[in-house]
Amino acid sequence: MSDLQNLQSETLAAIAAASDEAALEAVRLSALGKKGAISALLATLGKMSPDERKTQGAAINALKDTVSTALAERRGVLKDAALDARLASETVDVTLPVRPAPIETGRLHPISQVMDELTAIFADMGFSIAEGPDIESDDINFTKLNFPEGHPAREMHDTFFFQPKEDGTRKLLRTHTSPVQVRTMMSTTPPIRVICPGRTYRCDSDQTHTPMFHQVEGLVIDKSANLGHLKWVLEEFCKAFFEVPDVKMRFRPSFFPFTEPSMEVDIQCRRQGGEIRFGEGDDWLEILGCGMVHPNVLRNCGIDPDEYQGFAWGIGIDRIAMLKYGMPDLRPFFEADLRWLSHYGFRPLDLPTLAGGLSA
Repeated sequence: MSDLQNLQSETLAAIAAASDEAALEAVRLSALGKKGAISALLATLGKMSPDERKTQGAAINALKDTVSTALAERRGVLKDAALDARLASETVDVTLPVRPAPIETGRLHPISQVMDELTAIFADMGFSIAEGPDIESDDINFTKLNFPEGHPAREMHDTFFFQPKEDGTRKLLRTHTSPVQVRTMMSTTPPIRVICPGRTYRCDSDQTHTPMFHQVEGLVIDKSANLGHLKWVLEEFCKAFFEVPDVKMRFRPSFFPFTEPSMEVDIQCRRQGGEIRFGEGDDWLEILGCGMVHPNVLRNCGIDPDEYQGFAWGIGIDRIAMLKYGMPDLRPFFEADLRWLSHYGFRPLDLPTLAGGLSA
């Protein structure tokens, strides 16, 4: 019996000294494994007499139960200690500042901002927004806009053409948003008052030109629309967009196949220290093209030019964004550089309004 007591003491001491679950498992194997000390004692019971088996069996089984209980208790202690150690090593300091929410760090692209500003300005004047497809037919992009086949004016547009179809016709990426005006005139009965913002495409690329760019064109068709109305609309737009109390504008004769007469418009400005300020100074900057809708265009779109007349204009959205917000190069608009967007972008909830300020 003293041998059993010694074995119990040694095993319990080894269990208490186990520093981790691996060491505890080694103690368990040495005591209760197939070749363990207690397992060896249990194997001798078959060779004992019934009286010895009755006495020794009870003592050995009691030893086994005591060791098993001690192992279970020690395993629980070691698991708790391991969990505490892991929690201590993986602690998160919840007192650190929370990362800003996406709504605070996200930025609207300047093009999106300027389109919102244009929408706010022209909506206040009673204009609707018209949209159309980026892929157009030669007929709608050129012919209905008074560009006859082979006309030199077609060379003014470096056009992206698709492969010709079997019948010889071919689609193209629209070179201006004027096809939206055509579609509007063909599907709407006058009076018409719309703006047509969207992407346009021309094969050109440098500091102030990109193969894809954005335009907004305006169209008014009515029985009494005239150049005086056009001048007022453009002046009010420039004052609202550049957020100045007054502007001077200069209308110069020009040529566009779809308008007659056609004009290019300069706006008064002052250049100083690399900055352009509008509504003051003695300098001029060309900003847009405009004119009265050509009677051939009205006729091509199913509108009687003897009953209706109208005016139209077109502005490069990228260009006026550069002018208003001081961006020296057009190409970064399309480079997806988050640093540039963080610097020039706009907070998404700062919606432009005429009452609150377009760029406030």
